[in-house]
Amino acid sequence: MTVEEIKIFLDEKVEQYNNTCFIETDPIQIPHIFNEKRDIEIAGFLTATIAWGNRKSILKNARRLMRLMGDAPADFVLQASSKDLEALDGFVHRTFNSTDLRCFIAALRHIYKNHGGLEAVFTKHSTSLSTQPAIHQFKQLFFEVPHAKRTEKHVSDPYKNSAAKRINMFLRWMVRRDFAGVDFGIWEGIPLSSLSCPLDVHSGNVARKLGLLRRKQNDAKAVQELDLSLRRMDPLDPVKYDFALFGLGVFEKF
Repeated sequence: MTVEEIKIFLDEKVEQYNNTCFIETDPIQIPHIFNEKRDIEIAGFLTATIAWGNRKSILKNARRLMRLMGDAPADFVLQASSKDLEALDGFVHRTFNSTDLRCFIAALRHIYKNHGGLEAVFTKHSTSLSTQPAIHQFKQLFFEVPHAKRTEKHVSDPYKNSAAKRINMFLRWMVRRDFAGVDFGIWEGIPLSSLSCPLDVHSGNVARKLGLLRRKQNDAKAVQELDLSLRRMDPLDPVKYDFALFGLGVFEKF
């Protein structure tokens, strides 16, 4: 297919998948439980953090985590006492355990109390061309609190050549205004054009089959390459094609 034919094909797939039906099987359904901005962004960040592996397991554990926090994630992060934190003991999703979770709560509290919150950090350190510098800086700030070394692996860093799939997905949720009821678009200081595709095995394989990506590894360099391809098709909202690439890979086995 020509570039124009690929664009037409993917635009049709975006329209097919970027609607509220997508929410039914996707981790984004967890932050959709909430209405308040801080609840949405904290629930979104924690859900994105554990969004790897079996999708049913992701949804089950993310919903359990919200219940452990009293279905009030912002209040829990900002006000939970040492006694309240005991409710988190025993939580585990794959290699993410209660030690990591306690650290994440402390780090989020630090981000909100000392750095203005998640939106402020990512907005301050994003550029007009990329959110990847912001992801790197966010990790530095996040781990200013005392933490176990093992927990650092749960926050990716594109400056260490990670694709940072889960944080890029979280940023899509928060920044992208799709008017279709899926992505929230509650952060207004970051341009949609600077977002990167949440690259994983599914979207990567489809992108390669379509000639949008040549690099074999799903890493930061591949994200940069794919960004260029997607931005040529839609300079203003390139990450919308995540719906098409993911849908083709997961639901259509393209």
